[in-house]
Amino acid sequence: MSSIHEVSSVSGSAAPYDLLVVGGGINGCGIARDAAGRGAKVLLVEQDDLASHTSSASTKLIHGGLRYLEYYEFRLVREALMERERLLKIAPHIIWPMRFVLPHSKMLRPAWLLRTGLFLYDHLCPNMTLPRTKALNLRSAPAGRSLRSDYVRGFEYSDGWVQDSRLVVLNAMDAVRVGATVKTRTRLVKAVRAAQGWTATIEDTVTGEQSTVEAKAVVNAAGPWVAELLQDRLNVPSRNRVRLVKGSHIVVPRVFEGSQAYIFQNPDKRIVFAIPYEQDFTLIGTTDVPWEQDPAHVEISQDEITYLCESVNRYFTKTVRPEDVVWTYAGVRPLYDDNSGNASAVTRDYVLDVDATSAPILSVFGGKITTFRKLAEHAVEKLAPHLPVLRKAGWTDGTPLPGGEFAPTDFDSQLQRFRAYAPHLSERSSWRLLRNYGLRAYDIATPDSDRMGRMFGKTLSAREVDYLIDNEWARSAEDILWRRSRLGLFVTDADRADLQTYVESRLQASPSSVSDPGPVTRQNVA
Repeated sequence: MSSIHEVSSVSGSAAPYDLLVVGGGINGCGIARDAAGRGAKVLLVEQDDLASHTSSASTKLIHGGLRYLEYYEFRLVREALMERERLLKIAPHIIWPMRFVLPHSKMLRPAWLLRTGLFLYDHLCPNMTLPRTKALNLRSAPAGRSLRSDYVRGFEYSDGWVQDSRLVVLNAMDAVRVGATVKTRTRLVKAVRAAQGWTATIEDTVTGEQSTVEAKAVVNAAGPWVAELLQDRLNVPSRNRVRLVKGSHIVVPRVFEGSQAYIFQNPDKRIVFAIPYEQDFTLIGTTDVPWEQDPAHVEISQDEITYLCESVNRYFTKTVRPEDVVWTYAGVRPLYDDNSGNASAVTRDYVLDVDATSAPILSVFGGKITTFRKLAEHAVEKLAPHLPVLRKAGWTDGTPLPGGEFAPTDFDSQLQRFRAYAPHLSERSSWRLLRNYGLRAYDIATPDSDRMGRMFGKTLSAREVDYLIDNEWARSAEDILWRRSRLGLFVTDADRADLQTYVESRLQASPSSVSDPGPVTRQNVA
């Protein structure tokens, strides 16, 4: 297991950074990775944990956005479908194909319209590797067994699943691999602009300690805080606006059998997904609700829970009730404000706003998790005229994320090898470790059970916890259970409290050894 140490000193005397990235969501981490890999000296700061807001509150899909075709977003869908293919190749451990069943309702969109949309969905992406759409007789197809008898026809098409918060963390890890510095629990207090660069004050949100850094350019990837950051902390006017839309999800005990997911049409023309989740559960979402409150404190409403239950109850034979809900999560999407009257119709495309009237700043408005890599590439290209170090060629489209150094079709054979390496692990635990960490699972598991350490619940070992603290910026039980290991639904309150105590004691015992994940050596990836 690699050790962790301080990557670089952050102080007023340090050499200037080429790029200061504000925001540790998927866009900020993607931009930091791309820029560092081209040779830039990058510092990323995140006021909370990585992926602690919007990027861990998605529907966890890598998809083109079938419904966006209704709004004529052909370029966005095409780009997303092409990115789906790339991401399946560079992160085959945390992203994998999934089939989606779309029942046809006579009361909603006509069958010919669904067929046309799915035909476009299959053909907008050149060199598509996933299985194409096929029509289903829901009375005979296995996927129809969970559906009410009045749904006779349907379609089945392909998209992808993603461990969303892990995608963020892996981008941050790879950014560090190629030379970036990533600091969580670090808030940008303010930044002052001059002709040659920025002077920024940053604050450790745990200790309150402040320090000063200099950067030639700034990337504002603050997500829901993008406008507030520009106005209040950077003093930069912007012609673009962000529109905050809340999306909420519920998780219930498994509603249907099989590995397929479902996409349901609602009378209000919205769609809702029902997706297998962590083997024992079904994930149902999402909603689209305008949000004008603090994006740091967002929760699902009772009306949204009722809406999601009613949405799936129109289709499933098994009734889902609000009292069945075992977990909920909600996040605020910072969408580019295109003046759409309907929250569901607001574009999921992104706008990159570069202000180079003095030292450059690039602000990210909008975006979706599927297109983060392309967004990052575009962002770096927009900054390249102002930062010569960024003029090297792009490199992220074919470079695997940490742990994903195997072919997408090779997962099952990799799982067999891993099970042979650590035979004491159950089949389920082996699958989870390889799905979350890929080949890095060998840094966690040991050939015998004795060296795995104490257990927090049935499957979370001290060795995995140590790995997450040392390599993935985990600083609390919440970081580990909900954004790293995905085991939040499988531990008791007592297990959670024991884990928090363990993490705190580990951090207090050796605070300097966990300050920044390494390694620090820059690798030539251009």
